[in-house]
Amino acid sequence: MSEIDSAVNTIEDRIGYSFRNKELIREALTHSSFANERKINKLSCNERLEYLGDAVLELVSSDHIFRNYPDMPEGRMSKFRASLVCEDALAISAEKIGLGKLILLGKGEEQSGGREKPSVTSDAFEAVIGALYLDGGIDTARKFITEYVLQNAEEHLVTADPKSALQEKVQAMNHDTIEYRIISESGPEHDKSYSVEVLIGGNVCGSGTGRSKKLAEKEAALEALRRL
Repeated sequence: MSEIDSAVNTIEDRIGYSFRNKELIREALTHSSFANERKINKLSCNERLEYLGDAVLELVSSDHIFRNYPDMPEGRMSKFRASLVCEDALAISAEKIGLGKLILLGKGEEQSGGREKPSVTSDAFEAVIGALYLDGGIDTARKFITEYVLQNAEEHLVTADPKSALQEKVQAMNHDTIEYRIISESGPEHDKSYSVEVLIGGNVCGSGTGRSKKLAEKEAALEALRRL
């Protein structure tokens, strides 16, 4: 059995889906460096499927947020979606199915640690989504995205916008007021560091530091959420 056929069998077993058109998943697993080294048609690497998968992922994640968070304003919806589909998040999703070990890489990319690069694995993950969409339709792609991207969406909601998450939690509990207070500033003007406390009902519930007031407040809100 060839390397690519072995990879196809493995990924089909892991995601519980058998492709009718095996060429789609072969293409999804083929990095451009492999295609270039083997003098394969450039169109046979996963870049086009990645493009399609990116669009399908954005549609499915947008639909999920719209339907499940009816009171969420547009700006927060955008932040939430961005946290779900960013490179780092998709690299983690790719790791869940062991995708890095299955990608066909050129020797140079392999030697430079390509299998562990978030840019490589996240792109391949989107290509797999594109392949699933073309082979099985939107419902097949949605099932995969729901299992490997949206399953822990609530965690991303907190990290994407912890200040809003904290405000919602406090309002649901007792409607206490939330106040962010700078407790110290250090460093030169071009490289300042801020320390911030968050007070709920007058009581300190979290603190954080950051290169900006906004980042420090975000860290403080995250700590407060962990404590509540």
